[in-house]
Amino acid sequence: MTPPTSSASDTGFAFEILARDDGATIAYRRTAPARSNRHPGVVFLGGFGSDMTGSKASALEAHCRQSGYAFLRFDYTGHGRSSGRFEDGTIGQWIEDALFAIDRLTDGPQILIGSSMGGWIMLNVALRRRDRIAGLIGIAAAPDFTEELIWRKFSAGERTALMRDGIRQPNPDGLPITRALVEDGRRHRLMLAPIGIDCPVRLLHGTNDTAVPWQTAPRIAGCLTSHDVTVTLVKDGDHRLSTPSDLALLAGTLDRLVQAIAAASAASPSR
Repeated sequence: MTPPTSSASDTGFAFEILARDDGATIAYRRTAPARSNRHPGVVFLGGFGSDMTGSKASALEAHCRQSGYAFLRFDYTGHGRSSGRFEDGTIGQWIEDALFAIDRLTDGPQILIGSSMGGWIMLNVALRRRDRIAGLIGIAAAPDFTEELIWRKFSAGERTALMRDGIRQPNPDGLPITRALVEDGRRHRLMLAPIGIDCPVRLLHGTNDTAVPWQTAPRIAGCLTSHDVTVTLVKDGDHRLSTPSDLALLAGTLDRLVQAIAAASAASPSR
């Protein structure tokens, strides 16, 4: 069934709108697969405060179009062109946004590519849609960041003020941090126990990432139950990993993952 959508454009960037029953809207843009394509689709999950117009999302769309893969990028509520206020958002809400977009806008198996916070979202989505997710690629993935990279770095006074006032605005990145964000984040933490994801996973991380320590990638790999996990450290790479060489690495990682999934499927006794 085709979801209820409308088309729009903003300074030349064309996108569509997906309406939810609660009145919220999610802005998205998708690329249809080539007719001959039998590979999984690709979904990009952006970071905290980012939108779907970023360089990684744009480069991935161009690569998927050239390679014949289906591709979806979208804005969480409170981000970009979607409805809602950023400060009303939580990790749980953004996970639900991702699930809704994937359920309504994609068909068949999907490869999720999560950048920073999107890496946390992608892991939670994979746990909730095991039968739909063929593989994962994390780019400076940041699971549990609300606890490990925000709450733990606050002083006692900052913690007291956040719990009292409900919001701290802005944080060093210019984004508001809310009590709801921190408290909800605790309900979605993953790095305290094995993460029951068994599909292939590729993790890319820059060694000069000042936002999310590069040591996070090996930690994620250690938590995953999958035996097909690769960590690639980019020497001198920053948090964004958006240089031309970084984007080429991402495209190559995606192609190799697609090939590995195809090979595993061909070798499956069920085929």
